[in-house]
Amino acid sequence: MLKVLVVDDDQGLRLSVKSALTVTQRFEVDEAFDGVNAMEKVKNSENKYDVVILDVDMPRMNGLEALRQIKEFDPGIIVIIMTAHATLNDAIQAVKDGAYNYLQKPVGSEDLLQLLDKAVNAHNLISNIAASAPVMVEAGRKIIGHTSQMQKVFNIIHRLAKVDTPVLIRGASGTGKELVAKAIHYNSARKDEKFVAINCSAIPENLFESELFGHEKGSFTGADQRKIGKFQFAEGGTLFLDEVGDMPQLMQVKILRVLQEKVFTPVGSNREFPTNVRIIAATNRPLEEMIKTGAFREDLFYRLNVVPIFLPALNERKDDMEHMVNIFMKKFNLAHSKRINGIAPDAMAVLKKHSWPGNIRELENVIEHAFVLETTNIITIASLPESLLVATGTNLIDIQPLETAQKVASAGLTSATQAHGAFADDEDAEIGMDDGDLEGEEMVSVGGNESLDFNAQKEAFEKEFIIKALKTFRGRINQTALHANIPKKTLLRKIEKYGINAKDYIN
Repeated sequence: MLKVLVVDDDQGLRLSVKSALTVTQRFEVDEAFDGVNAMEKVKNSENKYDVVILDVDMPRMNGLEALRQIKEFDPGIIVIIMTAHATLNDAIQAVKDGAYNYLQKPVGSEDLLQLLDKAVNAHNLISNIAASAPVMVEAGRKIIGHTSQMQKVFNIIHRLAKVDTPVLIRGASGTGKELVAKAIHYNSARKDEKFVAINCSAIPENLFESELFGHEKGSFTGADQRKIGKFQFAEGGTLFLDEVGDMPQLMQVKILRVLQEKVFTPVGSNREFPTNVRIIAATNRPLEEMIKTGAFREDLFYRLNVVPIFLPALNERKDDMEHMVNIFMKKFNLAHSKRINGIAPDAMAVLKKHSWPGNIRELENVIEHAFVLETTNIITIASLPESLLVATGTNLIDIQPLETAQKVASAGLTSATQAHGAFADDEDAEIGMDDGDLEGEEMVSVGGNESLDFNAQKEAFEKEFIIKALKTFRGRINQTALHANIPKKTLLRKIEKYGINAKDYIN
């Protein structure tokens, strides 16, 4: 449930806004009667507001000053401005200063709820990119932000929301460059317009100009109709040039002209079209080295590099891994309707041991893989991908993790160690007994129908164990062999021996 503070000197308006929000049962609503009262509540450590709905024209402290102080105190708070027609220019200025958006009075319930949903989604984008740990460089120095990682990220986005200059995002593949670009767009003044992404490395060189600027009918073979390009399609919004380091040199010249002149010319046309598009570019290439070799234009680099953001590789910041895992657990709990609320210490140790060549994208895939397989309420080492265990030199049989034993036991099976011993490759070796071992022993007869034949009992156990293991791991041979510690070759032989059909246990 989101916590909202409604700030207005009109008690009737506060009441109507509060009623519109509380009826949805999604918001906990508090009130303040002016800017000073609002700041007292915002700075109270017992309150942690997600959203502040703020009037502009108030006594003691107006909404613009309150907005400035709120953003200085905590840039992560969403601020929505309420304004009368007479103060509309002030509301527009407030958006430039960091407010998410504004509503004109009288405030309609449906409009308010729709705007809140958009604002919360934009806020969640920033929360997600905290995993990327972006660092902005300004005037040659890094912006450290506040002590909190989240506040640091919100500070970066808050700064970028107030400007319309190009942004260059640097980082290895998988560090979250497009996610950062989306967070910038959806928290900027262009948030209601389109976000258009284009991968520069995926476009054939002969189609590049047409893809970006469009073409006229008949301008080249196959151009049987007029086509608008990405610049025209993204008009008023943001164009994200991913892998800009792979852009052909001829196109670098044309993009530079668009950035300088704010106009472009479609292929086969004599007309220039004005463009109002913000450019966010991203690359994992060493542009400075490419400039030295002539592969990338120096003047384009400086045009794009107005506000550079650097995303570190995951291998450089393993101390943040628990925070990132928590972010992905929240995401996949919603996506898979599960309630996994933690990760086992030995599973986390394996994650920190890995080199993560695929960075955050690889970590996200690993956590989703664990969510699909995990049957407990925590991520265990047994639910991690086999490729990750191999890469980190982790052997489930050797470490005999508690989680694996718990998982097997929860299905009514024996311990993992016992199971592996029962299915060892030398399973058919007989126990040698010398006849002399029976000398002097009294022969005891066994009553009833119970068989005490070792081989018969062993086979009954094996069959029951395999059936329960297959049920637990949904008939998947590889997963059953891995997590129940049965050699796959042995498992297949026993399945055939006992006439078991693994497909019967897929659900």
